[in-house]
Amino acid sequence: MDALSPGGPPSRVLRVTGPLVEIEYTGGIAMHDLVLLGGAGLHGEVVGIEAGVVTVQAYEYTGGLAPGHPARGAGHPLCARLGPGLLGGIFDGLLRPLTGIGDRIRPGAAMEATGREGDGRFVPGASPGQRVREGEAVGEVRTAGPVTLRVLVPPGVTGEVEWIAPAGDREGDAVVAVVAGTKIAMTSSWPVRRPRPVCARRIPRQPLTTGQRVIDLLFPIARGSTAAVPGGFGTGKTMLLQQVAKWCDADVIVYIGCGERGNEMADVIDELAELEDPRTGGRLADRTVTVANTSDMPMMAREAGVHTGMTVAEYFRDMGLDVVVIADSTSRWAEALREFASRSGELPAEEGYPARLASSIAAFYERGGAVTTLDGGQGSVTVIGAVSPPGGDTAEPVTAHTERFVRCLWALDRDLAYARHYPAVSWAGSFSRDAAALTEGPPASAHRRRVGALLAEADRLAALVDLVGITALPAQERMSVLAGRLVREGLLQQNALSARDAYSSPEKTAALAEAVLAVIDRCREIVAAGGSPETVEQTDFGPLLRARETAGPHDAAEVERRRDAMLQALDALQKAAS
Repeated sequence: MDALSPGGPPSRVLRVTGPLVEIEYTGGIAMHDLVLLGGAGLHGEVVGIEAGVVTVQAYEYTGGLAPGHPARGAGHPLCARLGPGLLGGIFDGLLRPLTGIGDRIRPGAAMEATGREGDGRFVPGASPGQRVREGEAVGEVRTAGPVTLRVLVPPGVTGEVEWIAPAGDREGDAVVAVVAGTKIAMTSSWPVRRPRPVCARRIPRQPLTTGQRVIDLLFPIARGSTAAVPGGFGTGKTMLLQQVAKWCDADVIVYIGCGERGNEMADVIDELAELEDPRTGGRLADRTVTVANTSDMPMMAREAGVHTGMTVAEYFRDMGLDVVVIADSTSRWAEALREFASRSGELPAEEGYPARLASSIAAFYERGGAVTTLDGGQGSVTVIGAVSPPGGDTAEPVTAHTERFVRCLWALDRDLAYARHYPAVSWAGSFSRDAAALTEGPPASAHRRRVGALLAEADRLAALVDLVGITALPAQERMSVLAGRLVREGLLQQNALSARDAYSSPEKTAALAEAVLAVIDRCREIVAAGGSPETVEQTDFGPLLRARETAGPHDAAEVERRRDAMLQALDALQKAAS
């Protein structure tokens, strides 16, 4: 849009205090409307109207803006431009492309572009005279990437197809159909703070495979569910989220970098650009949308970025796709809310956060879900948000409120991380409310139950071992301590830098669990038959512990071979002892 496009009568700036701008009220403007400030048309959002003064929070740096400069309402709230150029793109919180812009975004840069324009081939899926309803596809857009996009009838539009474009390459803004007098283009707009409509919400029943054994085995997540990853500095939050983004079996990934350091965001972008998509053999970036709002970007842009990313996810969901939204981190987003509340004079609550913090967090995670789309199809948005509690204090407001609203919690433990156990997901502090529904029946439910019990027993004995020593324990309890070590080192640990261990298929995860549990059972049998616990503890379990590194991501047969070799070694040990 032009910097001073019509949408309301012209106004002028009265006061500028950092990103907080006051303009005179001349009518034709409403709360949350987009406002264009100054000659450059800096973008801002209306956050208050009182006594002839409109308060605006700018999304951009306001240097050079001064009282007396022009201002004009755009006539609509902040909207995301949704089209075929999104996949593979890198955008800021206003969905402006960051590729090829140089070191800085030009102040007031337009939000028209959606990335790689003109690279889509339209294929019609309806004919003139055909009756279509809202949410139904009138055609497809085929791009160089692995995802075929659908051009949908907008919400609220139902009727006959009056005209449809023939097959061929089209620019993103080109009209490709007319339904009941409404022009439909390959690119559309949607207000970022308004959830896109659906026909119904479904109870999530299908698992989302992440390729991370500790998650898929102990704390699984369903497609359309929600998860939080709280952890202090150095516990591996960003690495875990990157692994989920790389290896989960979703159709589209929306990665929102909210307030993180620029070098971390650059690493994410570089790795996604180089990583091969295990599902298609192409680039993983071709089915990823990256929204980058680093810590040096304006506060309001960080706050809007999570809503922008969620709107993009809902756009793909409405096509019947499974989408994963990864927000790193929601704590930085909450800090932007706190800063905004402080500037606007809201009454502070705990630790200075606004009283609406809980409802804001709930509204964000609520936009996830498994749904029946308007045309009767099925799609989902799975939301995974990192939480960065200051000093690792999980009792602080953002973490505490987030735990109330998510279905899964993958809490990262500092002691595990410092012991170089990655992913450092705490089996004592994490939970999954989806686990019972996703691990019904053998062997998954049996493996999960047994592994959880072994870890709990080993943790119970750990303090006692530190106090009196391992030799003071009864033989079977010594085997429980050994079992905890074998589960941790042979099953739950995973090397994100290893081509063989970075991803673990469900078959390999089940085989490793079966192998570790079988070896533990044999160790208990040896001790129960009178064998020496010292002899069992001194056994070389290397072949079993190295199985996760030597077997490929899908190689369950190699794990089973090493399990059999380990069991034979224990049988020989038992015979020698007898």
